[in-house]
Amino acid sequence: MSDIADTHSGQVHHPGAATYLIIAAFLVVLTAMEITVFYVHALRPVLVPVLIVLGAAKFALVTMFYMHLKYDGWLLTGVFVFPLMMATVLLVSLILLFAYLSHHMAPIG
Repeated sequence: MSDIADTHSGQVHHPGAATYLIIAAFLVVLTAMEITVFYVHALRPVLVPVLIVLGAAKFALVTMFYMHLKYDGWLLTGVFVFPLMMATVLLVSLILLFAYLSHHMAPIG
């Protein structure tokens, strides 16, 4: 019975409601930044990269705190983060490929 008590005593303490409210406020600010970036015409050339970075920041906050990955072991976090990094590399590669092809391909016809 003491083994069960020892196992439970090693758990990490999760944050309280105040931390979750602060994270929610950051998410609201990041969402407002995304909306603002979309309507600022001077940022049109860098719109997609800025929105990707802001979206990635929001995603990281949600997964770290609301999905509790920050408090899980490195193996569980790695199982989640490794496919995410592969998908990110694939997404960026496709964006760069289509940008390159749209500027360097001659129109057909």
